[in-house]
Amino acid sequence: MDKKVILITGASAGIGKAFAEELLKDGHTVYGAARRVDKMDTIAKQGVKVLAMDVTDEAAMAQGIDTIIKAEGRIDVLINNAGFGLMGAIEDTPLSDARYQLEVNLFGVARLTQLVLPHMRKQRSGTIINISSIGGKFAMPLGGWYHASKFALEAMSDALRNEVKQFGINVVVIEPGGIQSEWGGIAVDNLLKVSGKGPYAPMANKFVKAFTQSIDAKLPGPTEIVKLVRKAIAAKKPKTRYHAGHMAGLALFMRWLLPDNAFDKMMSSQLK
Repeated sequence: MDKKVILITGASAGIGKAFAEELLKDGHTVYGAARRVDKMDTIAKQGVKVLAMDVTDEAAMAQGIDTIIKAEGRIDVLINNAGFGLMGAIEDTPLSDARYQLEVNLFGVARLTQLVLPHMRKQRSGTIINISSIGGKFAMPLGGWYHASKFALEAMSDALRNEVKQFGINVVVIEPGGIQSEWGGIAVDNLLKVSGKGPYAPMANKFVKAFTQSIDAKLPGPTEIVKLVRKAIAAKKPKTRYHAGHMAGLALFMRWLLPDNAFDKMMSSQLK
């Protein structure tokens, strides 16, 4: 694999941290960006170049890209990984929280992509990898705003792919299923905070129980998702989408196969 200059957002934990560690082992020049710089001491000691970056902060994003270009003269791969899952019934969720979900999961991706593209166009090469979810293809109850952000990310990626391929730039979507990360715990805590009481509490409690059981079933680690990113980076003509993780293939197949009402019944059965 040719050595690349790579920027990864959300590199302080979870799959973002795994991306940084493993791509560094491949010999790439890796920049890891996150709000929580103090959480990146470990990867910094390994050789990852750490950037303080909040993807809702225009100045921080612009400064981060400028730092990379001044130091390396190029940027070959952008991995838009930063994000979180806002859980709660649509009726219960404050719209200010919903807007922040979209700000991080969608508009942060869009703005950082805008900042990177002029350099990739100049190079006539580059790969943009957007970390979506199997939840970008179907929506479960109590996750409406999270799913909305990932559905939108999928659509934006499709449009972007066809805009920039003329410049030799690839756009790839990665759709993880269930994997071990701190994402789930944070999402569940927010769900109970928003909808743990009131008319949606029974559904919320069933969701939490089902999620806890999936954790007990030992979700896979991030290794399979790292493999997909490696494939996308190495390929001259990568696939438009890759998926892996617990239930990913089956869930996407069932969404493709079943009509809406049948798929709804299948989803509801998971909360009984």
